[in-house]
Amino acid sequence: MYRLLTACMVVMMLTGCLYPQSELAKNQVPNEAQLEMVQSAVEQYKEDNNGIVPIKTKENDVSLYEKYVVDFTKLREEQYLAEIPGTAYENGGVYQYVLIDPEDAVAVKLIDLRLTDKLREVNLKLNEYRVKNTYPPFGEQIEKGVFRLNYEKLGYKSEPYVVSPYSSENLPFIIDADGELFIDYRLDLAKMLEEYEHDFKEGDDIRPILTDNAPFVPTYSLPYTLEGNEPKFLVK
Repeated sequence: MYRLLTACMVVMMLTGCLYPQSELAKNQVPNEAQLEMVQSAVEQYKEDNNGIVPIKTKENDVSLYEKYVVDFTKLREEQYLAEIPGTAYENGGVYQYVLIDPEDAVAVKLIDLRLTDKLREVNLKLNEYRVKNTYPPFGEQIEKGVFRLNYEKLGYKSEPYVVSPYSSENLPFIIDADGELFIDYRLDLAKMLEEYEHDFKEGDDIRPILTDNAPFVPTYSLPYTLEGNEPKFLVK
């Protein structure tokens, strides 16, 4: 009886069941215990299945950071997880669990879907604009092939932004020469480069400093490199 009670308490703590549904902390805030639970389940699944990982792979043209989505159905059906984490999209949360480097030292990370929702909103306006106009709404050129978004042409009175999962700062949108929309992570990268030791050099993609030191992936990002000690876009 004691073991059963203890097991129930552990499951409730990991899944957030001790909190009323009206309290959204379990859905809105990254939970280290839940992340570690999924990491352990994925590693065990990989070990038991000859290196195969439980993922739902997206299209080939999707960024590495959005490509390998954790397949919770496999983990539950094969009893590697008792419950889907409360923070996961599949259980009403705002995070999508993804893998980076799935063929080597697999790491479980998070996409903050609030960024996805905002990008989708801006993209809708951008696509509507492009149907009616020859060129995308280019603003000031930041670097070769990278531009600020002329948000006024999209009908915004102020610049749209997303709240960074790394720093809680407001991050703006940018577009490339093809008119594709991205989030600008230079502010977060500059802070990470200053705070953490690294061995990046010019020409390297420096985005791993974000995933190495936080549970999130820089979703919808262009690659970045160094120029001196500052982040710059790695545009070919």
